[in-house]
Amino acid sequence: MTTSWQPENRLGPKACSYKLGALADALYAIGGKWKLRIIISLIGTTSRFNDLQRTVTGISSKVLAAELRELELNGFVKRTIKDGFPVIVEYELTEYSITLQPVLDSLVDWGAKHRQKIMNSELSKI
Repeated sequence: MTTSWQPENRLGPKACSYKLGALADALYAIGGKWKLRIIISLIGTTSRFNDLQRTVTGISSKVLAAELRELELNGFVKRTIKDGFPVIVEYELTEYSITLQPVLDSLVDWGAKHRQKIMNSELSKI
């Protein structure tokens, strides 16, 4: 199997610098433990803060608030405030967040394969 990761396909300094910069930008926007989990939990729905916190298990309210702010700043999440009593704040994905679909699909596929590989290698030690 030939891939672009073969030694004969080594990147030149400019191409390497470009890829490293682009990767840094991507990791800044969606990296970390929680951002992609929040995005996945918002696919096809609108959620209130507490609903999100229940769905994304293990996240504190302080971290969830910070992650939602960053996702909003990067254009992935829209925050809507509905007047009334009590005031309702809802979060939903933006049209721009659809650009993450191939990334998420690839990560989910790779993660499932990786888990299976690890489980198989652990079972072979028994």
